[in-house]
Amino acid sequence: MIAKRISTAAVCLLILLGSAYIFRVEVMLTGIKIMTEQSRSIGEHQEIVWQQGPDVAQAGVRKPNIVLIVADDLGWNDLTFNGGGVAQRTVPTPSIDSIAKEGISFVNGYAGQGTCAPSRAMMMSGRYGSRFGFEFTPTPAGMSTALGLMASGNKPESIPADNPRSVPYEQMGLPAEEITIAEVLKEQGYYTAHIGKWHLGRENGSAAEDQGFDQSLLMASGLYGEEDDPNVINSKLTYDPIDRFLWAGMAYAASYNGGEAFKPRGYLTDYYTDEAVKVIENNKNRPFFLYLAHWAPHTPLQAAKRDYDELAHISDHTERVYAAMILGLERGVGRVLDTLKANGLEDDTIVIFTSDNGGAGYVGIANLNRPFRGWKITNFEGGIHVPYFIKWPSRIPAGQIYEAPVHHFDIYATAADAAGARVDHQIDGVSLLPVASGAPDEAKPHETLFWRAGDYRTVRHGDWKLAVVPQIDKTWLFNLAEDPGEQFNLAEREPEIVEEIMGLLAQHNSEMVPPLWDSTGASPINVDKHLRQEMDPEKDAYIYWSN
Repeated sequence: MIAKRISTAAVCLLILLGSAYIFRVEVMLTGIKIMTEQSRSIGEHQEIVWQQGPDVAQAGVRKPNIVLIVADDLGWNDLTFNGGGVAQRTVPTPSIDSIAKEGISFVNGYAGQGTCAPSRAMMMSGRYGSRFGFEFTPTPAGMSTALGLMASGNKPESIPADNPRSVPYEQMGLPAEEITIAEVLKEQGYYTAHIGKWHLGRENGSAAEDQGFDQSLLMASGLYGEEDDPNVINSKLTYDPIDRFLWAGMAYAASYNGGEAFKPRGYLTDYYTDEAVKVIENNKNRPFFLYLAHWAPHTPLQAAKRDYDELAHISDHTERVYAAMILGLERGVGRVLDTLKANGLEDDTIVIFTSDNGGAGYVGIANLNRPFRGWKITNFEGGIHVPYFIKWPSRIPAGQIYEAPVHHFDIYATAADAAGARVDHQIDGVSLLPVASGAPDEAKPHETLFWRAGDYRTVRHGDWKLAVVPQIDKTWLFNLAEDPGEQFNLAEREPEIVEEIMGLLAQHNSEMVPPLWDSTGASPINVDKHLRQEMDPEKDAYIYWSN
């Protein structure tokens, strides 16, 4: 009887503690939402007056237009070109696929980082972000604390940083002294426009309009539509602390050239596409650089109802919403390509398509990065091996597949080369035009590539890939030519290879600089399981990611 009473008391205590925890979390999320609403004033929709180029194109040879389209958290397996497609290949992506089919697919295209902002910094600068201190993804104040509080499940402990420097979120950005590709192209007479995500700072000269873009339509926050919009279908991921934070802290908002926030018009992916079409039509008679940085399919998961309604065959609600977001992204890319063609610009426009990193495990959908292992927030192939397509019909032969590794920072060098610009400062990227144009015996762009997120370091050297995680005293070595799925760790069998690559890593790190802002800590990230699957710390592979 006494044991039974103790057991009953213990259960009651656990219920009370659990209720207190849930209450604390909900109070915190409510507080975040209230503070966000109080600190942000979002006005009614504003029409953007995009600059108007000349009525008639200038005579003579014209520099090519450059359109860079970047998806956010797009999985390798989300595109049918790669042999995949969401929901058992039932969501085709013919428009996105056409960029590869009509040009070149870099099948070993790599993101600059396993998370978004450092990758974007490398695209814009043409350099390793750690050369100028852009090592960690900017996060709003309190986000790390909130995520730590909400994190649950049988996971290893996070490792807090010791006294990280407090830097305002708006000042976590691309240093003003970095020479962006937009600045390079402006010097060549290009009109430059940015639409969508930036995530490279808003103050101290780091905003897009201060970094070479004539006009910038910024994603001021992250909802794709109002939460209660009947034309938008939501999927809230209660198992994901990041998602819960986003729903509490984000709004439906845009801003123009550093101005006040206002409501976009319509579903966000469609809105960005609408504005991109206007940019192209207004500037068809002069060279332009359009950086179209879509938010899709990043969480929070919100789909246009018309896309969701087309996918009734998908039974899982979360997967259906995600698939509908891919459908919206696909439609948007198709409209951009159609606009170029309708205005006679297709042959003389370079279109580059990529994703900032791989698909995220916290979405809770399997196989986003198949056949690769890992997710966003890791440097396994699933986190950094991304779609990377370029077409330029007048210069690049169609239907090419290129297998040597290329990197996000090569976009900078490629665009500068196409524009005839001379880059006099140090960059890490190389132009991909020689190999894309079919130049015979062209050397591989890179023999060695590096990734760094705090103490977690990764190197691809030839076909070898090395990763080290000091927090768990773990070293992985894979032969990607024989094992692209990174299943067989050869570190113990090949100590000489490990030693050689560690030497390359040490030399590389000696050239890098300290981060501009500190990591707030390191979190364990499961390599193989998504967030809806229970983690087993004794058996599952995981890394520690610093941010």
